[in-house]
Amino acid sequence: MAASKDQIETLLDQFVRDLKVRTKATSYRCVVRRIHEFLGNNGIFSVLDQRQLRKWLRAQLPESPFWLVVHRAQLVTRFLDWLVKQKIVRVNPFAELRQKYECRSTARIVRALVSSKPSAALEALRPPPRYGSHLGPVMRDHIQRMRSLGYRYGHESEFLRFDLFLQARPSAAEEPLSKLIREYAAAVGSPALKLRRLRLGNIVASALTRNGTATPSIVPDRLLLHDVARKRCRPYIYSHEEIGLLLRTARAYPGLRAPLRPLTLYTMLVVAYCAGLRLGEIVSLELRDIDLQEGTIDVRDTKFFKSRRLPLSPSAMTALRNYLFARREAGASQETQAPLFVHEKGGYSQITAGALLKNVIRRAGLNTHRGRGGPRIHDLRHTFVVHRMTAWYREGINPQNRLQHLATYLGHLNIHSTLIYLTITQELLQHANARFRGAEASVLKAIQGGSEK
Repeated sequence: MAASKDQIETLLDQFVRDLKVRTKATSYRCVVRRIHEFLGNNGIFSVLDQRQLRKWLRAQLPESPFWLVVHRAQLVTRFLDWLVKQKIVRVNPFAELRQKYECRSTARIVRALVSSKPSAALEALRPPPRYGSHLGPVMRDHIQRMRSLGYRYGHESEFLRFDLFLQARPSAAEEPLSKLIREYAAAVGSPALKLRRLRLGNIVASALTRNGTATPSIVPDRLLLHDVARKRCRPYIYSHEEIGLLLRTARAYPGLRAPLRPLTLYTMLVVAYCAGLRLGEIVSLELRDIDLQEGTIDVRDTKFFKSRRLPLSPSAMTALRNYLFARREAGASQETQAPLFVHEKGGYSQITAGALLKNVIRRAGLNTHRGRGGPRIHDLRHTFVVHRMTAWYREGINPQNRLQHLATYLGHLNIHSTLIYLTITQELLQHANARFRGAEASVLKAIQGGSEK
């Protein structure tokens, strides 16, 4: 099917409207016009194939840097994807090549097409087979076994990286697992990553032993364990004043182009602190999960496949009620399975919400570090546990009797996971000491009374 200049302009207008592009609208128009002219003003629908793509890309190299050629190819492939979606063309040749050679990068496809031997360069893009090493079947069977037992086992990528490492070593099958794993761990600089890789090796060793090949486990070096513990990020316990500062900063967050955002961030922080939710649990909340009458929220199918119904304080429910009203006034979807926290394009991803909330912490002046370090969003979960324990001490309640309830509220498998969140603060230590002294006095009194008899 041929296409005239007028038809191309009409399609470009519709394409720009559909994608709502702003700054790149001119770039799209310019690049599509140029490729259309290169193909003789009538060929973008029927003539564009791999041979024509290579010809067009190579024609640009003498006058343009490679990065610009790649940029133009990315604009064209997005336009072609839209044409396929509109059923104007059957296939996008870039997408065909990405699928055929299992390569997601348009830049790598372009580099292969403009090389002196494009066929060989494209073949080189194919990734190695999954679990193609001599230990690949063992790792694959182990993952399938764990998933059949009910575990998500989402860290499969760690096994695949080790599998690629083994495939890159022709003599790997002749070497002991301990040597391979230690060499694999030595390839990274981070102590935490080294330990993760050593533990991965122990999982593989256990799988081999279970299959009948006795394989000794790998004992991490004590200095490595000490180094990992020393560098582990320690939780930051927010004070009540800092919690108030965070909430005020969120309400004052810039929202000129997103009027609902300040209240959204404020409500996210309220839920994070008052319910101790993980960030992933917060962004996964749906409208059906909020029960304003009962004053509860449902947290569905989260870590360890656990779901739970949590009662919230009246002040937290008031914050949710106000947010739901503002959300409805903003025209957001009212379907029961719609995301609770939304912006103009839909629900928040965990990455986007995390970046925005981290910015709130920075704006509040509580974290001025670059990169890792300083107060985090997840520390609100630690703060929830510490403040709850402190409140029980103040009310004269023995916290030990409530740990199982707290573990259930947090969605933990047992109280051991909850104890990890229990960071000792000065106030908590004072309450614990006071309780110990009271118990000590009672014991001494009982002992003295018994000795008198």
